[in-house]
Amino acid sequence: MPSKPSNPIHPKKLLLTKWTAVQPINKQKHFLVSKVILPEPPNEKIEFIELEAVFSKKTQIIPWRDLVNPAVWIQGWQ
Repeated sequence: MPSKPSNPIHPKKLLLTKWTAVQPINKQKHFLVSKVILPEPPNEKIEFIELEAVFSKKTQIIPWRDLVNPAVWIQGWQ
């Protein structure tokens, strides 16, 4: 039985999505995409997002493609 392909992630639809870090980052496990960083000039591809830790409200900017790695991130709050 072939494995079901995971849903592709589209950067424009990431805003306010929930993510769980497989390994806690600074004792934080649950994150929310608080901002999709639009490139300059606007016709370039989206490269970065801002993640906000739910508990501490600290933010970090990461390449949105990092979220595709299941060894690092799980979609939703686990």
